[in-house]
Amino acid sequence: MEQDSEATLQLWTRTTPGGPGEKGTLALAAAFEKATGQKVEVTAIFDDFETKLQQRAAQRDLPDIVMNDVTQLGAMHGQGLLREIDLDKIEHSDQLVAQGLDSGKSVDGKQYGLPYSAQATALLIRKDWRQKLKLDIPRDWDDFTAMAEAFTAKDPDGDGKKNTYGLAAPLSTKRGYASWYFSNFLWAAGGDFITEAGSGTYKPAMSTKESVKAVQWFRDLGCEDKAIQPGAVTMDTPPTNETFESGRTGMFAVGPYLLPRFDEVLGKDKYEVVPMPKGPKDATVLAEGGTVYLMAGSENRAGQDAFADFAVSAEGQRTGMRGETGFTVQLPVNKTVDISEVRPDPRWQTYAEAYRSSGRYAPSIPNWSAVRQTTAETVNALMADCDLDTRGELRDLDKKLAALLEEQGIAAS
Repeated sequence: MEQDSEATLQLWTRTTPGGPGEKGTLALAAAFEKATGQKVEVTAIFDDFETKLQQRAAQRDLPDIVMNDVTQLGAMHGQGLLREIDLDKIEHSDQLVAQGLDSGKSVDGKQYGLPYSAQATALLIRKDWRQKLKLDIPRDWDDFTAMAEAFTAKDPDGDGKKNTYGLAAPLSTKRGYASWYFSNFLWAAGGDFITEAGSGTYKPAMSTKESVKAVQWFRDLGCEDKAIQPGAVTMDTPPTNETFESGRTGMFAVGPYLLPRFDEVLGKDKYEVVPMPKGPKDATVLAEGGTVYLMAGSENRAGQDAFADFAVSAEGQRTGMRGETGFTVQLPVNKTVDISEVRPDPRWQTYAEAYRSSGRYAPSIPNWSAVRQTTAETVNALMADCDLDTRGELRDLDKKLAALLEEQGIAAS
């Protein structure tokens, strides 16, 4: 396509129109325009984002840039919507956190996205409950289990009723929540959903001894200790959030995006943010975030590269972090940026350290959503029916995963 380096860049962002995400993107685009003189037109879309993108693809009129979730990389690449990114044209790409840069690679090892924002999991604890029961911050799974049991059985809120639970957990099958949440514990135990087998191929891993051990431990929290909130298997995040802020649950493994909400509703003094306790292997946690995608067919590839470079630069990252709620960057992905310079709240530093030292992204396979959904259905079933055989269900799950990997053309031979 004939190029025009002065053409206005069309940028789509998957966020609610008029909301804080759109405001943050507009601020980032304005800073980029001021720094480069390049015009950017921002469009915020939340409902039916992927459908609308497909419609524009059919019309051969894709936006120049899309800011969307990292887990969409495999699907978007598979549909031919993305152009490969030449890192030699992204001046600040060498400043990106390693796992962040790798998250933008497809199974063929080529770069199709650049992270601009990250999030990772840390553990929220009702500080007042912990102090009342004279418990230390949990360092490993034994400590974690002991705290979950104590918060369930020892009346930490002092109302004389047995109405509290150790752990808040969204374990619905909706959008694969059960799998999404459980990944923090699965990986810390050395287990996995699928594992790389070389040359861009994968094999199922839910029936390995490490995965079985992680599932059984987590299942015991719910089935034996009764330490997970009732109804967890029907809950996605909104009702689970409410159990923590209303004083029904005492621990919650979650990202930093809920801090402003819990500060306001629960009170900043009532809870604390600490690193996830070490599992049988380590403290690996789920890393996620937003990615800049450069769309195929653009008439301004130089402008695309320039915007991507600005978004990951120190200036772009600091711009994206500013504001109480209207920010596009949760945790910086640029190694030269100290989050405390923009957000002096040490809780954000805890999250930033968790991301850089322990964060792990889901693999950028063609359809990760299918893997997440299928594993969520089994995890959900095991938590809902305590009489099911753990090993048998996980063996069956691996058969389903093998079929999914085969369908996607990435199954190990």
